[in-house]
Amino acid sequence: MTRRDRLASLGQWVVLGSLVGVLCGTASAVFLLLLEWATDFRLRHEVIVYTLPLAGLVIGWVYERVGASIKAGNNLIIDTIHDDGPELPLRMAPLVLVGTVLTHLFGGSAGREGTAVQMGASLTDWLAHRLRVGKHLRRQLLAAGVAGGFGSVFGTPIAGAVFGLEFVVLGRIEYDALLPALLASLVGDLTTRALGLRHTLYPSAAHVALTPLLLLKWLVFAAAVALVTAAFIELTHLLKRRGEQHLPRLPWRMALGGLVVVGLFRLVGSSDYLGLSLPLLVRALHDPALPAYAWALKLIFTAVTLGAGFLGGEVTPLFVIGSTLGNVLSRGLRLPVALGAGIGLAAVFAASANTPLALSIMALELLGAAAFPHAVVVCVLAYLMTGHRSIYPPPSVFCAARAAGRACPIRPR
Repeated sequence: MTRRDRLASLGQWVVLGSLVGVLCGTASAVFLLLLEWATDFRLRHEVIVYTLPLAGLVIGWVYERVGASIKAGNNLIIDTIHDDGPELPLRMAPLVLVGTVLTHLFGGSAGREGTAVQMGASLTDWLAHRLRVGKHLRRQLLAAGVAGGFGSVFGTPIAGAVFGLEFVVLGRIEYDALLPALLASLVGDLTTRALGLRHTLYPSAAHVALTPLLLLKWLVFAAAVALVTAAFIELTHLLKRRGEQHLPRLPWRMALGGLVVVGLFRLVGSSDYLGLSLPLLVRALHDPALPAYAWALKLIFTAVTLGAGFLGGEVTPLFVIGSTLGNVLSRGLRLPVALGAGIGLAAVFAASANTPLALSIMALELLGAAAFPHAVVVCVLAYLMTGHRSIYPPPSVFCAARAAGRACPIRPR
């Protein structure tokens, strides 16, 4: 490649990466504003939680009729990236946006990563098809869309870029998309901030030197993280499978799931485990009196919500599960609570999504450089101990359904 070709390629990526970043950042800003409104409204009118089963029935009915082609969510994106399938439906963006906001409005325990990634990917694929780019360029743009969505919704652009690369081939890194992913994530984050959005601030971790004893403690910590991660993945997938077997209609599955969440809400007597549960996450970073069972309750609330088919992502609930689990483990292992909760936050999702590098970098961006070596050790160990389990099943090697213009069936790990 000549110097002129390299400059032309760089210029192309500056333009395309920036366009993708603006699309993703704008979508994330709208989403975060609506999510903030929904959460505030629910907290002021808690009685609305009791209508979650009815909301599930309505959302499920709508999705059954106009969202069948996008019901695979993140797995559809992974599959599309791998087999160069048909254009991702543009309606994925508004449908997943509205569905996730409604899930949070009525009290479902879900996250925001899935929505941001799906909006970013569908908007980016719309752009790619309007520009009539080739197969390889489209694949890189989709990775950039994933990165832009993730980085802008969490305010962690470097972790977002690496997540986009690890997401393309779970467990490995797709370096071909490095530049567009980095540009899209950086521009997406800048766009979201320029539109007035402010992300949660986390306390910086204190410096703690790595020693042989501390490494042994992190090994025990990682083993506990792996067990909890496996429990979350298996329970969520089990509830999805059993629900589809016994209640084939999505509206009825969501209504039943909503009913169970309401029952759990009444049983626990607290709204701490509804929605994103960000106050619980923040509390885990400093409160040594946090209930030891908090992580288990959030795990159950989230598995029921997502297993029933409600929309949203797994990331923020996994952050909450990880931080509350880390809080408890740090007390037992005599580690600084803020450090243990922060490392747990990163490690549970790293193991769940097979993205240890991205989450190690996220720990650095959120908690400061002092947390980085500890995050790398625990994220890698937890990822290895969890094995091939993932919240994102692998793409099909070949899918005849995709060739016919339909979504590929998802093959479990």
